[in-house]
Amino acid sequence: MEDIKKILNEQMDSIKEAGTFKTERVIETPQETEINVLGKSVINFCANNYLGLSNNSTIKKAAIKAIEEWGFGLSSVRFICGTQTIHKDLEKIVSEFHSMEDTILYSSCFDANGGLFETILSKDDAVFSDELNHASIIDGIRLCKAEKNRYRHCDMNHLEELLKTSNGRLKLIATDGVFSMDGVVAPLKDIVLLAKKYNALVMVDDCHATGFLGKQGRGSGDYHNVLNEIDIITSTFGKALGGASGGFISSSKEIIEILRQKSRPYLFSNSLAPPLVAACIKVFEIISENYEHKNQLEKNTMHFRKEIKNIGFEIKGDNHPIVPIMIYDAKKALMMSEKLLKRNIYVIAFSFPVVPENEARIRVQISASHSQEQINKALTAFKDVGKELKII
Repeated sequence: MEDIKKILNEQMDSIKEAGTFKTERVIETPQETEINVLGKSVINFCANNYLGLSNNSTIKKAAIKAIEEWGFGLSSVRFICGTQTIHKDLEKIVSEFHSMEDTILYSSCFDANGGLFETILSKDDAVFSDELNHASIIDGIRLCKAEKNRYRHCDMNHLEELLKTSNGRLKLIATDGVFSMDGVVAPLKDIVLLAKKYNALVMVDDCHATGFLGKQGRGSGDYHNVLNEIDIITSTFGKALGGASGGFISSSKEIIEILRQKSRPYLFSNSLAPPLVAACIKVFEIISENYEHKNQLEKNTMHFRKEIKNIGFEIKGDNHPIVPIMIYDAKKALMMSEKLLKRNIYVIAFSFPVVPENEARIRVQISASHSQEQINKALTAFKDVGKELKII
């Protein structure tokens, strides 16, 4: 035990020296745009709470009611005695939302991606993955025996070269719908065209798009008007859709059925708890009735993106509520996040290995619940700290 402690402490010392050591700041209130951290009130700009539903009273009531009607938990996996009526109801709702035939629920989208590729691909098949895909896609692909191809980020010429030279029986293109560190929406129109040309399937991880991106808020496929041409969608209930936990895969009946039979994270994980399932059903009711939250999110996003550029910062991404403010230097990015916290603006610095080396950034995430006053306070704080650190 002493040997491993020494080795791990040396590794942690190296991480600290590089300025990439991550600490967990404990919040003392429910998840909102204004939270308590370290005993003081701060404005939260680092949650995935895009639609502002994490502490929504209607959703909380649905969860509480479900505990009374369906119990707290199921103490079982789905195929033994862990499937209730509400689980099938939620799967049907998610399928209809994405215009898919069927849906399967997982404990998280990480588990969904971890259980997908190994189940549906064999050594005779080939998978093509964007180099900046989420870690869960990378890990899921590692588990399968298929021929593995990685294409340069959103580089369609490189993807076509790889597709052209592959002899895979089945070809599967895997991409994030929105890249979480950059706020970039994948070029799905081009990906779909290549998939048709080379008889490939398209899989999209839409965790940072489901519920708010596109005309109807149905994700990156909706955004590019190719929703009906995507073969597999994986996503989460843990971000815009209430922010609790749980994930899913939506696809054809055949793909979903083989996942129910063979996908290990599904077969060997507990069912989603009834209050979570019922709350997610309520979320879909809310976002399907009107686009109030989605429209406010778009308005807030456009305002922040426009003004932060006017101040003089370099940002990345498309018109998405993930706004990466590029600092490049890891230590300076960390220092900036700490100075912003002192000004009651809660953001996080990201650096290697979460993002490429020398591409450190502050990732701001906008919510529909942010008020104009809160956004303007953040802009003022960024301007002051940016000048202090000679970034702008």
